[in-house]
Amino acid sequence: MAREERRLHVDGLDHATLPDPPQVSPLPVADGAHRRLSPAQSVAGTAIALALVAALALAPGRTLEVLKWTGLALFALLATLRLVAACTPRRASAAPPLPDHALPAYTVLAPLYKEASVAAELVANLDRLDYPRDRLQALIVLEADDTETIAAFHALDLPAFVQVLIVPPGGPKTKPRACNHALERARGELLVIYDAEDAPDPGQLREAAAHFAAGPASLACLQAPLRIEIPAISGMLPRQFQQEYAAHFEVLLPALARWRLAFPLGGTSNHFAVAPLRAVGGWDAFNVTEDADVGFRLAAVGLALGVIDRPTLETAPTTWKAWRPQRARWIKGHLATLLVHLRGPAARRPRVALALFLTLFLSLVSTHLHAPILAGAMLMILLDLAPDGHAAIDGPGLALFTYAWSGSAIAAVVGRRRAGGKARWLDLLGLPLIWLLQGWAGCHALVQFVLRPHHWDKTPHAPRAGRRLG
Repeated sequence: MAREERRLHVDGLDHATLPDPPQVSPLPVADGAHRRLSPAQSVAGTAIALALVAALALAPGRTLEVLKWTGLALFALLATLRLVAACTPRRASAAPPLPDHALPAYTVLAPLYKEASVAAELVANLDRLDYPRDRLQALIVLEADDTETIAAFHALDLPAFVQVLIVPPGGPKTKPRACNHALERARGELLVIYDAEDAPDPGQLREAAAHFAAGPASLACLQAPLRIEIPAISGMLPRQFQQEYAAHFEVLLPALARWRLAFPLGGTSNHFAVAPLRAVGGWDAFNVTEDADVGFRLAAVGLALGVIDRPTLETAPTTWKAWRPQRARWIKGHLATLLVHLRGPAARRPRVALALFLTLFLSLVSTHLHAPILAGAMLMILLDLAPDGHAAIDGPGLALFTYAWSGSAIAAVVGRRRAGGKARWLDLLGLPLIWLLQGWAGCHALVQFVLRPHHWDKTPHAPRAGRRLG
């Protein structure tokens, strides 16, 4: 047995044996993304679609006008949310640090698929974590058919606290299914998820442990801010990604946490108390944004979410080819999450229902309505321009659009400042273009929601080595 344990630490490939974790399996998720719509949702959706078609057939001009102003009003509401969040001070971290002897056992999960090129970099980043090694367990979770990544880890001399789990073949082949497999083997009282390209602040685990110790018993999850590293010379897309993350993780989520509202967790750097995570069934294996889903499931049973300050550095997609599938997966997963929780206990808790509306609903509506409303406005201007060369600009509509842009721009400026950077005017002016492209990704998401609801579009990652990042 001693030789076998040494083999596991030397080559990191663990197909069977682990130190015994608590024998508590996750409860099955009662309802989830495996069911797109409930019967009531199907009936309601059909009725709304028929009513819209009838209204367009009987009074197309008036119907389009109502849709335009409804969409603009929702844009303005989303902008107001971002503006108020930007004006909400971030609560200072007040949790006193814990001495080493008081730190709880911590499990790190790193689910990977086809990430051989970043294997060594990930292990180096995990090895920088400032946490007692006798209380740290890192599980690299790989799929059985990912022979290249398995070989990459096999070639590394892994630290003793790092082990590799091979997920048995089966479906769906998703990140949450891999995480559930690892959750059964987690020894820690606390647990965090990291992605392949993540470079977490070395003190992040200590900060999260201190917050859990000082926080209320209902605290179930803490989200660390994600910050985007981009090449020193970069195109518009990575800078927009950096700006978007700053507004979301440095402004919106801290404000929602301060208002004691639930929020969709990010895909990485979620720090969980393991007991409540197991109690709600772990992650929904069929949801392609399992992070957003599990946050609302924790909130639906009365548990709280919070944020911490120490960040995780990530890299952004650098091409539209990589950006579009990733964004479509997020939109598809958020739609599935919203539909699941509208028919579950979350909708019966007023504060959780409000959070669903302010985050997922407003974001999804804005994504799908921005492009058609802007296209309609341009068409009306051209039609008005054609007869006499003069066009009347819709003043109230332009004012609402400007307000929507201003709210998002201010949130981006505040977020970049909190992250230690500075927003660029050119990037702020590029926001409407990104909104249009999100509409393009939203169309792709809707098609996939119908035809391939559980398909996971993989986002490729490249190692930082050799790239100058800023």
